[in-house]
Amino acid sequence: MTDVRCSWCGAAIEPDDGYRAAEQAGERLAAFCRLEHVVPWAIQGPHWGAGTLTPQPREEPALRACAHCGEPLDDTRVLLVRHRGEYRIADAFCTTDHLRAWATAGGRWQ
Repeated sequence: MTDVRCSWCGAAIEPDDGYRAAEQAGERLAAFCRLEHVVPWAIQGPHWGAGTLTPQPREEPALRACAHCGEPLDDTRVLLVRHRGEYRIADAFCTTDHLRAWATAGGRWQ
């Protein structure tokens, strides 16, 4: 069993599935069973829980720029990590609004 629940619909999320969003600087965390659930969650005002990503994603050059607008990021970035089996696929954003816009457009599959 898992203790992680979708921040939008409340469905249980397995440890190797779903998405985890984090504002690392504020140690705030949200989880989603589907990418589409990021959109209404962000529209209604993101409700974060306390927590940090575990494990932390590897620091890669792609995480130093917003995946939506391309602007350089500082430590106040928002991370979204896709859990897919043993793989962790991370994207970074300037703001929650940019995360929402990216998810609305289809995420990596735009």
